[in-house]
Amino acid sequence: MNYQYLKVRTKDRVGWIEYNRPPVNTFNWEMLHEVPAALETLLKDPKVRVIVFASAIEKYFSTGAEIRVFDRISMKGMEKWISTCHTFVSQMRQARKPLLAAVRGIAASGGLEIVLHCDIRFAAADARLGHPEINIAFIPTVGATQALTRLLGRPRALRFLYEGNLVSAEEAHAMGLVDLICSSERIHEEVQAYASLLAQKPSGALAAIRRTITEGGTVPFDEGLKIEFESALKLAGTKDFSEGISSFLEKRKPTWD
Repeated sequence: MNYQYLKVRTKDRVGWIEYNRPPVNTFNWEMLHEVPAALETLLKDPKVRVIVFASAIEKYFSTGAEIRVFDRISMKGMEKWISTCHTFVSQMRQARKPLLAAVRGIAASGGLEIVLHCDIRFAAADARLGHPEINIAFIPTVGATQALTRLLGRPRALRFLYEGNLVSAEEAHAMGLVDLICSSERIHEEVQAYASLLAQKPSGALAAIRRTITEGGTVPFDEGLKIEFESALKLAGTKDFSEGISSFLEKRKPTWD
């Protein structure tokens, strides 16, 4: 598929979705539809084991929605925009492959929101992240209100959105917005190396871990245990589980399906 605002590539079973809409990777309607389409393509590709969200523009990851999109937008138009965003959030959270983020430059508003739904978030040392929606009398619309509450806790999430400031990579790491900090020059290489290691692991187990944590972490404990039960039972009937047991007992490297 040809994309107008994305660079989509695959390397060593790692799929990359790189925003490419100069100058600051703002989302218009076309880009808002391209990103979920690219994600779906990589999710369906059996050769892709891990997916990374990144930017082809050095100083900007993404600054979210293009403000002009909202100029005199109708209520029906806004309803369509938010609904499309929420469908994408569900797609990300229900994905059965690990999702990583490689944040270089500024990640703001919707650009940061997509990062929040990834499993492991890498940031360049000079990255800046934030939610300035308060400054246009608005709120995040790509699930950040829910993701931030779960990542930061209610008081810190409220303060972060109330103030609307951009924070440094170090501050973001201390808060729990990002997991690892890399040099700006090497972030893509380091994320590729980490993703390649994940891609060597059994895909079914990766999917089960993602489901039990992502879905199980949002429901009561007993319901989470049911998800764990179902996932473990399903894995027990796979070729990879049999191979894992056999290779362990035979003291050899496993060969995954």
